[in-house]
Amino acid sequence: MSTAKLSLNGQDYEFPTFTGSEGEVGIDIAKLRPESKAITFDPGYGNTGSCKSAITFINGEKGILRHRGYAIEDLANKSTFSEVSYLVIHGELPTPEQLSAFEAGIAEHSTLPAAISDMITRFPKTAHPMSVLSSMTAALPAVYDDYINEDSVDTNVMRMLGHVLAIATEFHKHTEGEAAVPFDSNLDYPGNFLNGMFGSADGGYTVNPIRQSALNKLLIVHADHEQNCSTSTVRMIGSGHASLFTSITGGISALWGPLHGGANQAVIEMLHDIQEDGGDSEKYMEMAKDKESGFRLMGFGHRVYKNFDPRATILKEACDEVLEDLGVSDPTLALAKNLERIALEDEYFVKRNLYPNVDFYSGIIYRAMGIPVDMFTVLFAIGRMPGWIAHWLEMREDGGRIHRPRQIYTGATHREFPR
Repeated sequence: MSTAKLSLNGQDYEFPTFTGSEGEVGIDIAKLRPESKAITFDPGYGNTGSCKSAITFINGEKGILRHRGYAIEDLANKSTFSEVSYLVIHGELPTPEQLSAFEAGIAEHSTLPAAISDMITRFPKTAHPMSVLSSMTAALPAVYDDYINEDSVDTNVMRMLGHVLAIATEFHKHTEGEAAVPFDSNLDYPGNFLNGMFGSADGGYTVNPIRQSALNKLLIVHADHEQNCSTSTVRMIGSGHASLFTSITGGISALWGPLHGGANQAVIEMLHDIQEDGGDSEKYMEMAKDKESGFRLMGFGHRVYKNFDPRATILKEACDEVLEDLGVSDPTLALAKNLERIALEDEYFVKRNLYPNVDFYSGIIYRAMGIPVDMFTVLFAIGRMPGWIAHWLEMREDGGRIHRPRQIYTGATHREFPR
């Protein structure tokens, strides 16, 4: 067994190493603190492996993303969101019979409990959909008394996949003053979202196949992304043996921030601000180069991918197809394409690999489809649901300690109370 050596205050310590299936080396420092009384300091956990996982592999330097060994390009272009969800959760692609049963399970649990539907109608129509989604997910343990039972895990997985779509679309219809649209078993998962958003309880709406295909790809590319902020939150909450519903509620809340799942909403808000200021894309791209300008360019570059984001490549093609099919004439979308052109040609952005990322293209596609801006992050949450579920299940099956990071204390030392 190979080891890594640490020298600290004249004392040497050795720690075992191990190698993952794709060659990534890890140093097992579980005994660092017990033996040396020291801890590692790693702000943002960028160099810390919190778990072993068989779900998703990312190589940011080479632009590789795989789920259970399958390339994201193949999954997005050859599969369906339901099929990918099964793969991510269960580890293998489903047989036709397994997929049929899986989709039937989602359909069965697409109708919300009356208590949840009633609460949705009591929210202000101006409420942010992410707040509603997290609140209703948090309320599920109050509705299902088997939420923590071992033999109900599979049922709760299906409930989560069916309910998340229904919560999102029912609340949208509430904001429009319209009745919720029932789940249609003749439509796939993305088709039901579009029908739930734009159709009516009386029927008569036909799902546009270009939009349906684009949304299928959008959901697939968001299905999982290794140990990001929200997924790590799901694992951390679940490590305390919290239920699936409770753990995912935490993931939804973590996703909401503009540096994570809210980034695609931030892209559109940025484009709107530029448009309001006259729409000079050249001016703002120059401002993006100036650290003193105070302007932050949203939707470009990625913390993990040092070359290109493979998901963005997939969505760029889908974006072009949607815009061409819909014939959208929108100054904001025209501005977005202008920013994209500059970023792909300008040496400053090319040299720094500041290419348009998945949030840039997803925001454009959602806007072109007519999806309200505050629903963008909700769609991210719907797409990420299979990943959160898979990580919660994996963590639960692997066992292990409750998550408890350490800290370096920098506050006052002992002080006498003044009286």
